[in-house]
Amino acid sequence: RLSSPEATSSHFTECCGTAWKRLSAVQPKMRESVLLLTSCVVVCLLLSFSQAARQGQDIRCGACRALVDEMEWAISQIDPKKMIQTGSFRINPDGSQSIREVPLARSEGNLLELMESVCERMQDYGERTDPSTDRKSYIRVKSRSGESMDLSEATLDSRVTSSLKFACETIVEHHEDEIIEFFAHERENIKDQLCSKRTDLCDHALTMPHDEL
Repeated sequence: RLSSPEATSSHFTECCGTAWKRLSAVQPKMRESVLLLTSCVVVCLLLSFSQAARQGQDIRCGACRALVDEMEWAISQIDPKKMIQTGSFRINPDGSQSIREVPLARSEGNLLELMESVCERMQDYGERTDPSTDRKSYIRVKSRSGESMDLSEATLDSRVTSSLKFACETIVEHHEDEIIEFFAHERENIKDQLCSKRTDLCDHALTMPHDEL
């Protein structure tokens, strides 16, 4: 049976009223859910960005410290008594020459030569994770003398060594002058002096153990 227009209108109004009440009851919960979901997404993104930034800094710091180790070892393989003349052979007005002798191992020419190949040594390093802080550090996994090494704490990953090599090359490119300055003369604690205080590549270098060659 067909309903009258008045009855239809009344029924429609009643249905709309019921639907509005239900929607009004649901909307606050939906808003809470949306806000909660949005908050979770934002927090996850911030944590992800923070973790990525921290991993990037760990790689740069590890590359710098490994670079120092490799440079110091390479320098130690050259006879410290072997000298080389540097300066200008041009005769000064007073008849003298601006020539001086410096150890070959720490001469600018030798240091530049070492820097050309030092980053290739990053393939000899593995990653170690500190269980208490989740920070990454990088240790040699291949002995220079061929002896076996304890690799129980190290993770070997080609992606890690590639990242370490790239970071090393970037450091050499951007901090060539600083590297030459620090290795031109024998000095202590180059890792912290160069990697933290001068270049700020390590935010936690001063609390890290001093690795042995």
